[in-house]
Amino acid sequence: MKRASGENYSRVKRLIGENHLHTICSSGNCPNIGECWNAGTATFMILGDICTRACKFCSTQTGKPLPPDNEEPLRLAESIRKLRLRHCVITSVDRDDLPDGGSEFWADTVRFIKKINPGTTIETLIPDFDGKPENIQRVINSGPDVISHNIETVRRLTPLFRTKAQYDTSLSVLRYISESGKRTKSGFMVGLGENYDEVKVTMNDLFNSGCRILTVGQYLQPTMNHLKAVSFVTPEKFEEYRKMANDEGFEIVECHPLVRSSFHAEKHIAVE
Repeated sequence: MKRASGENYSRVKRLIGENHLHTICSSGNCPNIGECWNAGTATFMILGDICTRACKFCSTQTGKPLPPDNEEPLRLAESIRKLRLRHCVITSVDRDDLPDGGSEFWADTVRFIKKINPGTTIETLIPDFDGKPENIQRVINSGPDVISHNIETVRRLTPLFRTKAQYDTSLSVLRYISESGKRTKSGFMVGLGENYDEVKVTMNDLFNSGCRILTVGQYLQPTMNHLKAVSFVTPEKFEEYRKMANDEGFEIVECHPLVRSSFHAEKHIAVE
């Protein structure tokens, strides 16, 4: 993991600050921020930095969000142009306060990026939109190259760590994306108290939903106010999980303690 400094890191940080943008890299205390920002890439977070949910593993602020900033899609698209990104990842906070969950804003953002950066590929890491097909369809229609939605943890632990989000709702979102023909991706954390069989079942559920790209990483307590990790999974166990995922049939598997959902995302556009 590279230290969070360097010329490219400073350039990305400056550009994000000047354009009043948010990244999950910062708000989520991602351990890969040094490596990714030094490589000139970032996962941008739209619709503000205040989430309407309060998942116990996430350090993003929770509360009453501000109204959407209608100028944000254009600023983001221009920032991606200035960074000369070949691939970008967009995510957002949950916006349960908005009638459409923010899905039209999502679609506008993707369309602006594609218009200003026609050569840039896009991954959208979306919330569950309460599983409403019309909201998911808006993002699909905007034309991202990969659509991702994280299941986060195994079924048994979902009520303990995710607020409002449900395991089966996430599976239904992934299934809808996959059946639309879009490249579908998901991920979950380990070290929350899950067991081997639950990991296997989760992988099987994701694969059967149509997901073909999988990320698995170690849960790390983002602040002292968040839940502690139950265990720290060994590299050997991660390799075991990687083999399990490959045997399940996933086309791309990122499985390592420091893996997060957007790690090496530029490689997830197509199978070599």
